[in-house]
Amino acid sequence: MNNVSYYIYLEEARTKFFDFIQIEQIKRDAYPNLRFVVASSHCNYLRQAYAKQYLKVSTKITKIGTKSFILESDIKNAETGEIIASGGAVMVCFNFETEQSVEIPHALREILEQYLA
Repeated sequence: MNNVSYYIYLEEARTKFFDFIQIEQIKRDAYPNLRFVVASSHCNYLRQAYAKQYLKVSTKITKIGTKSFILESDIKNAETGEIIASGGAVMVCFNFETEQSVEIPHALREILEQYLA
């Protein structure tokens, strides 16, 4: 499997995580100019993944700062549970109107804190 595919899996997991915790809906309604943007990302390749192999990605928040938080994910072999790769991203709260990073609003921070590992 191409190494770029891992980043696609991590992005998909990040999107599904945000959908699960319903933070995007709350941001859209209460904070229409705010978005969480990826400031940095990484992937550690531990084992080879193969075409048609079933993979499972688990995602958690590992740290919440003033303007950012860290998401970490494991990509696992769905059948054995063996970790194939691990990765993460620093997500920054960004105001698109002012084009600056901003503090995470209290209401959004409370949601994120519920999923802090």
